[in-house]
Amino acid sequence: MLSDERLLSGEVSLAVAALPAAHPRPATAEPPWMRALITSLSLLFLGIFLLIPLAAVFTEAFREGVHVYLAAITSSEARSAIELTLFTAAIAVPLNLIFGVMVAWAITRFQFHGRSLLITLIDLPLAVSPVISGMVFVLLFGAQGLAGGWLAAHHLKIVFAVPGIVLATTFVTFPFIARELIPVMEAAGVEQELAALTLGANGWQTFFRVTVPNVKWGLLYGIVTCNARAMGEFGAVSVVSGHIRGLTNTMPLYVEILYNEYDFSASFAVASLLTLLALITLIARRLLNQAGAAEFAGVRVSKPQQQDAA
Repeated sequence: MLSDERLLSGEVSLAVAALPAAHPRPATAEPPWMRALITSLSLLFLGIFLLIPLAAVFTEAFREGVHVYLAAITSSEARSAIELTLFTAAIAVPLNLIFGVMVAWAITRFQFHGRSLLITLIDLPLAVSPVISGMVFVLLFGAQGLAGGWLAAHHLKIVFAVPGIVLATTFVTFPFIARELIPVMEAAGVEQELAALTLGANGWQTFFRVTVPNVKWGLLYGIVTCNARAMGEFGAVSVVSGHIRGLTNTMPLYVEILYNEYDFSASFAVASLLTLLALITLIARRLLNQAGAAEFAGVRVSKPQQQDAA
């Protein structure tokens, strides 16, 4: 009886072995027509919502010639808008860099009551409409606001002036650097920092020689994104600026004014500068991603080599 069972089992095994090898279809493999359809729809979407508007901006900007384009971006009001935009970004980005690093450090290095609330509050500027953010500053620092009387008594002006624009921009762009740093700092861990402290390094030496090199790609990525948002912010700045020509108009606000006045060539000319900024930002982010990935891959390759040498 036992030999019969073994014989039957052997025959079944031989029959199974004689069958052609099965090649399971990968989950990502789709019929050619499906791949072509998905690719075509994706390219069509990108063309309609990205490439055509992008081409339209530069086409309208140069429609009346290069001399009109140069005159539009070099006028006194355009220069004032560009200078104010650069000035605002030059203040908002460093402030967000300082506060973003502090917040990321506190969240990733300490456990304390209210930590979850702090993580939630980081996203508050993204959850609230920029227009509402601007209105909050008006309610706080406007002539009829909570601090309006005190500011007027001390001859200080925040709303409808440059300080209000800087405050609104800083608030709206706050999450970008902190959000990039938190996961990078968590992934880096604290082992190298503790080792540096054990070897006699002080806090600042540990921060600049250990922490910053470990999180530099996330830091640079956040700075680039924060700068782009700061220079392109419209909603919050529109509420607190007052639209004073030559004084409180940033580039996005100046584009709106020119467009409302039917000066389309000038409005698209200034808009093309913001478009170039967006393209430069995308290229910079791509390069940073590649550089970070290449360095990470190099680290992963060097670790097995070190282990083999040991």
